[in-house]
Amino acid sequence: MRPDQVRATLLVAASIIAGTVGWSGHVLLLPVAFTFPVLWALVRTRLTAAFVSAGYFLATSRGLPQGVATFYSSDLWPGLLLWLCASLSFVAVHTALWTKVGPRPPRYLLAAVLMAIPPFGITGWAHPITAAGVLFPGWGWWGLAATTAGLMGLVTRMWPAVAIALLGFWSWSAAFWTEPTVPEAWQGVDLELGASLGRDTSMRRHRDLIATVTERASGDIRHIVLPESSLGFWTPTVERFWVRALLGTDISVIAGAAVVDAGGYDNVLIAISGDGAQLLYRERMPVPGSMWQPWRPLLGQSGGARAHLFANPTVTVGNGRAAPLICYEQLIAWPVLQSMFHDPDVIVAVGNGWWTKGTSIVAIQRASTQAWARLFAKPVILSFNT
Repeated sequence: MRPDQVRATLLVAASIIAGTVGWSGHVLLLPVAFTFPVLWALVRTRLTAAFVSAGYFLATSRGLPQGVATFYSSDLWPGLLLWLCASLSFVAVHTALWTKVGPRPPRYLLAAVLMAIPPFGITGWAHPITAAGVLFPGWGWWGLAATTAGLMGLVTRMWPAVAIALLGFWSWSAAFWTEPTVPEAWQGVDLELGASLGRDTSMRRHRDLIATVTERASGDIRHIVLPESSLGFWTPTVERFWVRALLGTDISVIAGAAVVDAGGYDNVLIAISGDGAQLLYRERMPVPGSMWQPWRPLLGQSGGARAHLFANPTVTVGNGRAAPLICYEQLIAWPVLQSMFHDPDVIVAVGNGWWTKGTSIVAIQRASTQAWARLFAKPVILSFNT
């Protein structure tokens, strides 16, 4: 094997390791993702840049084939196909903007921006910018700017010095790391109901959930958050059942549900109390392919989840404002950045990850959300079903 082939192989292998370790689900390991821009800049051919980009992205999303197979009760082939398709935008952007000569920082900045916003950002999983919350906790937008500058510095010849500086911030942060706070009177409930959550629509299931809510609402806890899909299909009957159950209490519940009509459905969060219920939030970015299927209207078909892209970045809860993030929105950059632009008081992150069993997807969602919460010094409530 020629030296240039050995070099290319080692760079691809390093990108796979960076993706695997950085996105292992441990929040303090997120800065390992900063290895990717260094490797991207060190390659000598556009083809190698494509392989390095593919290695990193496929490693970060390695749980997708198994998750898809579990969700659809099928073999691995559909998941493998979706896995490869999802990588196309990341690989295409970083391959097209790679250059052998000339200034790399503006090109990498453009690639980072493109992967952070739609349309490419729709599949912009595992964006290295997520590590800003680990490197610069509490710095807010200044921390985001410093992280962006660091990423640009890593694609220059001065990358060793930049890497040492970033390593110093990382070490300091890790030494004094604290988890994001949980607001007083709030509690997120994790459930272990598997695939039945959202599919079992019996009154018995709703009674069990209400019992869980009343049990958790002890002491000073008054606001309970349940996972995505907890309420199943949101109907007038379900609404009346929950409102009556909470009548005479000071408990308020935020829970996931689906609102269905002839054209499709919305993945939503519902706020319920004894005084009534309201649709609180419509998901901005459902999972592409399995939930959001934008080609259906073009084919004259209905169905699929609607994407409300830039709608409702924050919602009013009591006397404050919350930034809701449902499932897939925790894996990409722009929903949380859009929400933070409106300076919410708290982040509410929910998911229904029963189909991810045996993978690190839910752990990655939690780590990503915690990193963003620490960057902007926001309390966070997490609620997942597994």
